[in-house]
Amino acid sequence: MSGWEDLRKQARKLENEIDLKLVSFSKLGTSFTPAVYRNENSDTEPLLSSEDMLSNMAQEIEQLLSKLTSINDKLTEYSDNNEHVGSSAMRHVLQRHHDILQDYTQEFRKTSANLKARKEREDLLHSVRKDIDSYKNTSGLNRRMDLYMRENEHIRNSDRIVSDQINIAMETREHLVSQRHHFKRIQTRIHDLSSRFPMINNLMQKIHFRKKRDSVIVGLVAAVCVFFILLYTFH
Repeated sequence: MSGWEDLRKQARKLENEIDLKLVSFSKLGTSFTPAVYRNENSDTEPLLSSEDMLSNMAQEIEQLLSKLTSINDKLTEYSDNNEHVGSSAMRHVLQRHHDILQDYTQEFRKTSANLKARKEREDLLHSVRKDIDSYKNTSGLNRRMDLYMRENEHIRNSDRIVSDQINIAMETREHLVSQRHHFKRIQTRIHDLSSRFPMINNLMQKIHFRKKRDSVIVGLVAAVCVFFILLYTFH
């Protein structure tokens, strides 16, 4: 059991160190001042900023959590390889160490996430303030030049729109002229057909008249032939 007790002592020592580090880490986070708000040229500024201190402390806590995880793994291995009467109590103690490690890990991640969100929010606010100050400090000449540039851009856009409308109107005119020529050709063809219809009608009437005349001539010839045949027969 000496090995088990030694491992437990190491685990408790690491747990106490991590607990103290987490408290300091949380307190330092509440007084955290982003680098964007610090005066780098001031002699009163500390050489090591709160942001650097937070980064170093976070690395230390991560190393301690890693060591505690290794110790817990060794305790688990010792428990699996040494079955005895107190095995149930040993598993309870082992589960307690695992729960403590999990709680410390979750607390560290939560604090780190809050600090990261705060830093991003402060950076965003500083960027917005910087843009506003830059806009306010812009000289009147620059503002007038900016207005002139915008007005020039508006004029160019209006000129472009007018040119597009003129091009559309010219294309429409060309299309209408093309349609007018097409309609004129159709009208000419219709007129030609209408002028040809009387000639065709006269031709059909002449054909019909000749057909009737030929029928009458054939009938008369046939009648004369029959008359001469009858006359010859009765004589």
